[in-house]
Amino acid sequence: MKLLLRNIKELLQVREEAPLKVAGTAMKELPSISNAWLLIENDIISDFGAMATLPKISADKTIDCTGKIVLPSWCDSHTHLVYAGNREQEFVDRINGLSYQEIAEKGGGILNSAKKLQETSEDSLYAQSAARLEEVMRLGTGAIEIKSGYGLTTQAELKMLRVAKRLGENYPVAIKTTFLGAHAVPAAYKGDKEGYLNLIISEMLPKVAAEKLVDYVDIFCEEGYFSVEDTHTLLSAANGYGLIPKIHVNQFNAIGGVQAGVAHDALSVDHLEVVTNDDVAVLKNSNTMPVALPSCSYFLSIPYTPGRKLIDAGLPLALATDYNPGSTPSGNMNFVVATACIKMKLTPEEAINAATINGAYAMGLSHSHGSITKGKSASVIITKEIPSYNYLPYAFGSNCIDKVIANGEILE
Repeated sequence: MKLLLRNIKELLQVREEAPLKVAGTAMKELPSISNAWLLIENDIISDFGAMATLPKISADKTIDCTGKIVLPSWCDSHTHLVYAGNREQEFVDRINGLSYQEIAEKGGGILNSAKKLQETSEDSLYAQSAARLEEVMRLGTGAIEIKSGYGLTTQAELKMLRVAKRLGENYPVAIKTTFLGAHAVPAAYKGDKEGYLNLIISEMLPKVAAEKLVDYVDIFCEEGYFSVEDTHTLLSAANGYGLIPKIHVNQFNAIGGVQAGVAHDALSVDHLEVVTNDDVAVLKNSNTMPVALPSCSYFLSIPYTPGRKLIDAGLPLALATDYNPGSTPSGNMNFVVATACIKMKLTPEEAINAATINGAYAMGLSHSHGSITKGKSASVIITKEIPSYNYLPYAFGSNCIDKVIANGEILE
């Protein structure tokens, strides 16, 4: 099938030969074509250019994009989309003065979600997760990473990852999966973190690898959760199964997690609400992508990742939602982009780069997503009629999306 988009007001993130990522001052550059056309053949971007160069094309369907902007779909590189139920009571508890740590200590937080998930059937978990995936796809997400970590038993972790795999088989969206067994120490191992880590390494990892359920491995490297030493231990074991790290670091404290991630060639280090000069220095000499999660900072009222500092130091930056039931019950990448501009002082160009080409890098999808490039996935957003792309973060409370095309399929 040939699908032609014509009279595009502005075609964004046009890259004849797309780089794997953009960093520093290059993040301010957002190449585009005004008054453009875009040809999609089946599930890939086939061709594009200015309307003055449009050849005669026999298309099966044509969409007039007069007054509208077209850009690559969002690439959300950090989510926990597969979970059971919700944690709305904890939201009220925080309003009433309890901290994230205090809620966890009274049986809430990750352990609360783990209990619910363990009690939920795989089919019910799939149905709940599919509804969330459909919502974020309509909000423009064309590639998404999904972590486990709300199971905390071997069977429950496998259940989560099987659900994520089924979602990837049934929806026109690129899904990458990450094993996050080391998200918290379950109640059954209270006071025996080493015993739980041994369970992850000796039982969970082999089964996850045997079923080929994941692309990456993760650990919550933070005070009260898992130490830097634990991180080295787990990532070394995961390396034996060919699993590349994508890790939670520096959400509340800088304890050396960034350095540990870089030492193990992590694809990304995520959260980074706290960043030291040593963290910046070690990231400069790596291929690791820093990932900010601004809607988590918004929801928990904690500091925002110093994105301005990272970019001005010459580093790349990606943006993701952290979609999860406890600290970010939203998978809206449009809000993430706007919040990065409003609260982190990114320019619209930097935020769009961070949510597309750099987000793709943070999932290992640079070859197929994140830019308007011939041969890449036909996953794009068509906006409503708006004045410019600056309007996307400016009108942070409005839905500026008219249509979403996911892997060549127009979502209805």
